[in-house]
Amino acid sequence: MGFPQLFAVALFSLLAGLASADQGRLLASGGATSLEGTAGGGITPWAVLAGYGERGEWGGDVFATRVETADYRLDVAGLAASFDNRVELSYARQRFDLGTLAHHLSLPENSLSQDVFGVKVRLLGDLIYDRLPQVSLGIQHKRQKDFLIPSLVGATRSEDTEGYLSASRLILGGAFGYNLLLNGGLRYSRANELGLLGFGGDRRDTRSLLKEGSVAVLFDRDWAVGVEYREKPDNLSFAGESDWADLFVGYFPNKHLALVLAYARLGDIATLDNQNGLYLSVQGSF
Repeated sequence: MGFPQLFAVALFSLLAGLASADQGRLLASGGATSLEGTAGGGITPWAVLAGYGERGEWGGDVFATRVETADYRLDVAGLAASFDNRVELSYARQRFDLGTLAHHLSLPENSLSQDVFGVKVRLLGDLIYDRLPQVSLGIQHKRQKDFLIPSLVGATRSEDTEGYLSASRLILGGAFGYNLLLNGGLRYSRANELGLLGFGGDRRDTRSLLKEGSVAVLFDRDWAVGVEYREKPDNLSFAGESDWADLFVGYFPNKHLALVLAYARLGDIATLDNQNGLYLSVQGSF
């Protein structure tokens, strides 16, 4: 069974089992879905969990995302489910179209793909109501599916596991009367370009402690505007790896749909510079 069929089966199963979460947390409090399938922003996770389920309830998301730059395209689809507002399980399939690079260098493949399996656990606190921010610990296992090109440029392994710690707080009226979302995190990883170019390298083969974070203002119950930042490791000598940032607008018309549009500054990717472009993500929540 191929990926589209697997995704369709998983979507049907999620729709069948998650209807009970409709009356759960506040609108937009589950965020969107990151490129790696977990709840949060576009390029960084938040401490929140997928969907709108509260204690004793299921919640979940399905999503599809496209990032288009001058020379590359990244397509991601996946799903996540959470229970009891305590634990989240997620899966994402990434496909990275090499575009200009594949043509100019006559590469043996014109795309790279990766599976990302994730688990996130809320450790303490609450996004809004506790004195402490919500703090979650996540683990992601990434499996690169097309390792020939990463191995040729110096990557040392085709799969790896990384961890991250996120803390999030929604401050009601915290930005001149508008709700303010603050999120910060640390990641322990040696993934090259999220893992699409493998893990570790000829320059460094150990994990690095990396910073990431985001700030968003919710102008009303439906709209959010914010910025994100993600530090990246620099393991491969053939090309430097840039930190990522974006400016995003999120639209949450109801608890079942979220749309995110962003301008992403991805910098240098695999020797090609100024890889900046548009990010669009569609999410269904249950």
